[in-house]
Amino acid sequence: MCTSALWLMCAILLFSTSLGCYHCFVDVQDSLRLCWGHILTEHNVRNVDACFRKLDRIFTNNERVIEAGRVGKGYDKQLKELLDAEILPMAEEFDKKLNDDTVYEERLQTAADNFIAAASKLPRVSGCFPPCGFQSAGAVYNCITCQYDSCEFPLDCPVKEIKVTENSKSRMWCDVPFHLPNDIEVIWRFAEEVKTQQVDQFKEVTAGVDRLYSIPSASLQHQGTYLCEIYSGQRSIVRLYYYLTVTPQVVAGHTELQEIFDLSLLPGGQLLPMPGGPPHLPLLPSPLLLTACLTALLLLLFLSLGALYWS
Repeated sequence: MCTSALWLMCAILLFSTSLGCYHCFVDVQDSLRLCWGHILTEHNVRNVDACFRKLDRIFTNNERVIEAGRVGKGYDKQLKELLDAEILPMAEEFDKKLNDDTVYEERLQTAADNFIAAASKLPRVSGCFPPCGFQSAGAVYNCITCQYDSCEFPLDCPVKEIKVTENSKSRMWCDVPFHLPNDIEVIWRFAEEVKTQQVDQFKEVTAGVDRLYSIPSASLQHQGTYLCEIYSGQRSIVRLYYYLTVTPQVVAGHTELQEIFDLSLLPGGQLLPMPGGPPHLPLLPSPLLLTACLTALLLLLFLSLGALYWS
């Protein structure tokens, strides 16, 4: 009965502080075996609680240990193997044997250094890419919480604006900056005329694996919001939105003519120079126009002389 109570008290002391890589992977029983014979040299007494505090200082609150444990998805198993390789042989050696606290200090510090060196070589991840998407590959293991930290970004990306002229070609890419699984499904949806992110306003257009949506010749009926949603299995990974504005060709033509007309009204008959191009010279009349004007003047002169002669 006393032994069970002692083990319970030790377990409470062991996990009373914040978690760490050590507490994430080492069983309580192995920690009790390791710290059973911890002797305080100054007082020559056995003190298991002091051993647990030493573990917290060397492993739990060690920033180098925490940083070494920030591995990519799935590599937490390797972290446990590395830590077990350092702690379990020591627990077997120290079980039911007395050892001074100086011995514990040296051996545990060496174990921590070995773990840091080995864990730092495990694959890292690039992390999370803002601003949206469920990025499981970007999750990083956190020894403080004993779990992977998710990116915690929303599924919905901000709406991107696309402007095209009527009858021109338009393309939309359902692309993201983070890694995607191999078994993805891409569904394109369309909400006509409106700019929205309300999923219930969209109608499905295509479904498959093609992340490119192309409109060969845009018309006014193509104007609206396009939604590209990527799935992996039954889980939605990301939703991208594109708002397409289609300018009628007549309006575009009128706009170009208006610009030319505005330029023709500049002083001196000059046109605005193109950016980076040579300045335009003053507009001069063509030779045909000069010939017509000269002929009209001579004809007027002969008619005047004839009228004067007859009078």
